[in-house]
Amino acid sequence: MALRISSDRVLFGTVLVLVLSGLLMVYSASAVIAGLSHGSYYLLRQVAFAAVGLALMMLMMNVNYRRLARPLVVFPAISLQVVLLTVVFFGSASHNAHRWLHFGSLMFEPSEVSKIALVIFLAWFLDTRKDSIDDWKHTLVPVALVAGSSIALVLKEPDLGTSLTIALILATMLFAAGLHWVYFAGGLMAAVPTVAWLIYFAPYRLKRWLAFLNPDSDPLNKGFQIIQARIALGSGGISGVGYMAGKQKLFYLPLPHTDFIFAVIGEELGLLGCVALMGLFAALLWRGLRAAARCLDEFGRLLAIGITVLLVGQALVNMTMVLGLMPTKGIALPFISYGGSSLLVNLLAVGILLNISQQAG
Repeated sequence: MALRISSDRVLFGTVLVLVLSGLLMVYSASAVIAGLSHGSYYLLRQVAFAAVGLALMMLMMNVNYRRLARPLVVFPAISLQVVLLTVVFFGSASHNAHRWLHFGSLMFEPSEVSKIALVIFLAWFLDTRKDSIDDWKHTLVPVALVAGSSIALVLKEPDLGTSLTIALILATMLFAAGLHWVYFAGGLMAAVPTVAWLIYFAPYRLKRWLAFLNPDSDPLNKGFQIIQARIALGSGGISGVGYMAGKQKLFYLPLPHTDFIFAVIGEELGLLGCVALMGLFAALLWRGLRAAARCLDEFGRLLAIGITVLLVGQALVNMTMVLGLMPTKGIALPFISYGGSSLLVNLLAVGILLNISQQAG
């Protein structure tokens, strides 16, 4: 059956605007850094990844999403992400972490594959168990083993932020599947002390948490990013200082083209630019939940919800982090931050979401 882009023009257009906005902001945020060593290195790479990602999106738009609900797809995907999350430890560390696989000058982050693979697995498995979702032995234990192994491997990298993102996706999909609230209460009671333990017994995490509570206590180290992000956002005012005219990206704001690109947007485009970007993600949330609500089968509904949370959840975490509402984490802003693996996986996920929307009507 032929599928039409016009069946969800809002979702399709929203993603295109996000990708284009990301390219423009990557160019602005990385121009000075790239100019010292690589010329237009970051922009050219991001354009290349965007082109490949959009091709993947168009491909997945024309592949019936129900084909993903097969063991021959689900189990290889889950196995692949476990293998990738394991292989990464045999490579060289970068920034004291084993998060990337290196292929010459290219780097790939396996945890990005893990997110979409888990969404597909959970949608398929919870669909098969929809009549016994509260069966802890035959439903919750297998889910805990699969998702728990991925979360444990990501934590080992170490990457607490991504592991919490995966946990958020898991909790949301279980909630959408109808899991009884008692299990969520028990999970929350177990999660809070576990996260506290992970923070307390990792000195760099504890310092980051303390800096979040009082950035001025360590302004030149752990509190530096938060303080510089606040300066950037405050400098932008209502309408910003102008595109390409920001000052904080000139070696004041760390990682201006990746984790803290939202601060660059706040400085150059002001409150209006930030609100506009939030509006785009709100539109993405709306269309994703709309596709889920209109989907006639449980697999598609859960898949749409999982993908929507994957995309919008990460955006929410990144923006609240930059705004100083939560401790700093290495979470990229989807479609906007520089990063090939994130952009490729996110656009592939959007392609699946568009296919669900198209068939839901």
